[in-house]
Amino acid sequence: MPYEGEFAGYSSLRRIVQSERVKKLLGTYKIRDAADSLGSLQILEPVSIEPSDWKPKILIAIDGSHAEVSIKNGFPGAEAAYINVVSLILDIEKMRELDQKRPVNPQKFKKTQEAEPSIDCALPGCNVISEGESSAEASLRKAVFEVFKIHKMSDDGESLLDTYEALLKHKPDTERKQKCPYEDCPIDANYPRGTNQYSCSCIFSRPLYSTDALRFHERMVPAGTNGAIFSEIMQTLERVWVIHILRTMEAQKWLPTLRRLAIVLDGPLAVFGQPAWISQAIRKELYRLNDLVRKATGGKDILLIGVEKTGQFVQHFEDIDRNSEGVSGVFPKQAVGLLTDSYIKKNIIFSEGTKMYGDATYFGRKFFYKTKSGARLVASLPFLKEDHRDMTRAEQSQYPRLADAIGLLDQLVSSRFANAFTPLVVANSEAAIPLSLGKKVLEGLAKELMTE
Repeated sequence: MPYEGEFAGYSSLRRIVQSERVKKLLGTYKIRDAADSLGSLQILEPVSIEPSDWKPKILIAIDGSHAEVSIKNGFPGAEAAYINVVSLILDIEKMRELDQKRPVNPQKFKKTQEAEPSIDCALPGCNVISEGESSAEASLRKAVFEVFKIHKMSDDGESLLDTYEALLKHKPDTERKQKCPYEDCPIDANYPRGTNQYSCSCIFSRPLYSTDALRFHERMVPAGTNGAIFSEIMQTLERVWVIHILRTMEAQKWLPTLRRLAIVLDGPLAVFGQPAWISQAIRKELYRLNDLVRKATGGKDILLIGVEKTGQFVQHFEDIDRNSEGVSGVFPKQAVGLLTDSYIKKNIIFSEGTKMYGDATYFGRKFFYKTKSGARLVASLPFLKEDHRDMTRAEQSQYPRLADAIGLLDQLVSSRFANAFTPLVVANSEAAIPLSLGKKVLEGLAKELMTE
């Protein structure tokens, strides 16, 4: 690797081109064609599914962002993080009405969008200790608990913490038991799981929180950035917020409105890292909620769509849409690619494992869709019953409301950005923290409000 500012010269390139050994090796290589791929790679066969004529009235798009800022430079340094999760409400029915009266007054169009900062918080990072706490880890644990405790969708409804604790009841038992967050705890092997804030049953009787089960604190780096932790916190908040919305609608007896409402989430329907267990709890809660939704809507399932912007699946979709000359257009427009476990492991996430892909982390399954305008979208639909999880096969019946979903993707594909979904473009513009100016402002705010 070169030093910073050091650029490669041409001498090494000249040696490689003139090397007889390189020429000989290249002469022994060949490009494997489709015929050679049989038995190893699989060919994805696009299927034609007629989009439905279902038209939503309202769409809720959820997106978040996080930014880490340095409060004290140098080694070991100190940092804090800001997390922002936005729920964008789009009046799709009004948008359709305006679309019939082009050109549209931008002010009228803007009124079809209402962004609500559902969650905004500042969290301590390395070497930042809140009042009354003994360490940065303890400070982060308390701060995360407070975030869940204070945020709610409805003033008279349950809190995000209540939603989380309903999911906590579904936490799967694993071989690796959770450890007490205090390293010197004398009963570490018998760590007590509780609700809300409670005390460890050891002689020290120190505070524990139900949110400790998310285990963010276990990955805290004492010196250096903790961006990975804050990313995990953000993704968890986004996904628990989806369940919070649905549970609040249940409590308020609003479930019949889901007949004409869709929820869109930035990224896959999954949770990764330390809190990955919560994806299995979300799946079980979605089963319960969907049974109620079907009764309230005359048989309609929840329409929850995850849309991915980047990653290996996005890259793979781009690859299979290109021919050998690199020209796009191989994958037919308005065609769907339904993915099996075998296809994923042989073509995208190479694995010989016996467990189904994403078994412990996903609460939905992916599909590829090429819109009528030619945009490529990688999306997910939730598991709403056990049959949907059988990834040895890929059938339309395993993707709840697939026809409605692709119809919605066709309606709202972005004309401003390639392979993008308009609701998430707008939601991201509301949630995103500018990388340059934003960080300077937030860093200044943190330094002003914090004392050494």
